[in-house]
Amino acid sequence: MTATDPALTALAQGWCALSLLHGRIEAHIERALQTKHDLSVREYSLLDVLSRQHDGEGGHLQMKQVADAVVLSQSATTRLVTRLEDRGLLSRYLCPTDRRGIYTNVSEAGLKLLEEARPTNESALREALDAAAQNPELAPLVKAVETLRVPA
Repeated sequence: MTATDPALTALAQGWCALSLLHGRIEAHIERALQTKHDLSVREYSLLDVLSRQHDGEGGHLQMKQVADAVVLSQSATTRLVTRLEDRGLLSRYLCPTDRRGIYTNVSEAGLKLLEEARPTNESALREALDAAAQNPELAPLVKAVETLRVPA
């Protein structure tokens, strides 16, 4: 079944095309990050999200916020954090004002790896979008992705 299968409603066709585009992009980025940096897309995303935390008011994310940001369950996020912590890319510590809270910070090694991997991620994303733009079913979605701006 393709995104333009007449048995699908217009809404289902759109979702099918979006899912296909996402899968292709993620697979392409995954291969590039694994090959060059021994990182998965999820690991890269987690490092990226956590690298933008700060110590000021509301600067640290709770595990649920981190899980939402990397689109994983809380338990999967905890396992991912543990793997990266075991590799020396993250550290965890107790919240100084609420001993029940646990903060996660990217280590110097994690920040270095993230900065090395960022151009690979960007390049692989560009390559995947350029390839998808050649497919008439995906070209409108590629155009939409290229013009999206996330609100600040």
